[in-house]
Amino acid sequence: MDDLDVTLRGVTKTFGGRRAVDDVTLTIRRGEFFSLLGPSGCGKSTLMRMIAGFEAAESGTILLGGADMAGVPPHKRDVNMVFQSYALFPHLSVAENVAFGLRIAKVDDVDGRVRRSLEQVNLAGYEKRTPATLSGGEQQRVALARAIVTGPRVLLLDEPLSALDLKLRKGLQQELRRLQRDLAMTFVFVTHDQEEALAMSDRIAVMNRGRVEQIGSPEEIYERPATRFTAEFVGAGNFFEGVGDGRTVRTNDGLSIESAASGNVTLLVRPEKMRLNGGSGLPARVEEVLYQGASMSIILMAGDRRLLVEDANDGALARVRVGETTTVSWRPEDVLVLPR
Repeated sequence: MDDLDVTLRGVTKTFGGRRAVDDVTLTIRRGEFFSLLGPSGCGKSTLMRMIAGFEAAESGTILLGGADMAGVPPHKRDVNMVFQSYALFPHLSVAENVAFGLRIAKVDDVDGRVRRSLEQVNLAGYEKRTPATLSGGEQQRVALARAIVTGPRVLLLDEPLSALDLKLRKGLQQELRRLQRDLAMTFVFVTHDQEEALAMSDRIAVMNRGRVEQIGSPEEIYERPATRFTAEFVGAGNFFEGVGDGRTVRTNDGLSIESAASGNVTLLVRPEKMRLNGGSGLPARVEEVLYQGASMSIILMAGDRRLLVEDANDGALARVRVGETTTVSWRPEDVLVLPR
């Protein structure tokens, strides 16, 4: 299709008898900010390296802009990559680092293109500086400028913000999203940080043990997880094991909810959907009260079950004290039924 920049069909890669990437099929649309999200060792970086051409798929097909990349070396693929380590040349100036790929390609107006790329990443005037004189965030911007200056079809970003402190990382998240929109370029972003993926992405592929668990918008991934792994990895949750008869699901706690599910299932209630009150509900004891600035978290024990309740720090939860007994409740429509 004309609007697809990346197409993967049944892509597989094995290292030492272990499948790092296992039969992955997905498509990435032109101009999309697409994230590969998952824990360390799930295969997301290996998948990105296969798109770039640094690793060869042992089976399956990789298409860029509709063209099959089988046997095409990295330097002939219309992609660029930004690494976690930045990979800047320490003996070259900022301008020389950014111009490196242009000079190899022998393109015209190198100086003008370098200047425009540095302006796009807010580093105008840094041309003569060296990497050693720059902060981590500035070095990351240089790496970005070097990657976008050649105008690739797809920009691959392999955990580019993980080495930065929290405040700087959040600032660069906003800058990356702004840059992607301004350039209208396809970004493929690898991260293990679910908050980062939710904040930045148009769509997310959640990966686990080499396979794709779910692909969807940030809202779909969080509000309607397809599997227990996705529900646990993307956000916190309260889980109840139950059995459905096609009309009702009943849990071991004696709770029930109308559902067409049959057999063994898991019920999920997100912490922000739960409410403490003095009326009907599941009896519980307050174990911890966690102040988190803009929000509050309450850890409860309902029998031998640990529950988490979160809310905005508006004073309602601030009155709760450790050791108190209370009840916790939620609306039926806020319960998600997952396969077990």
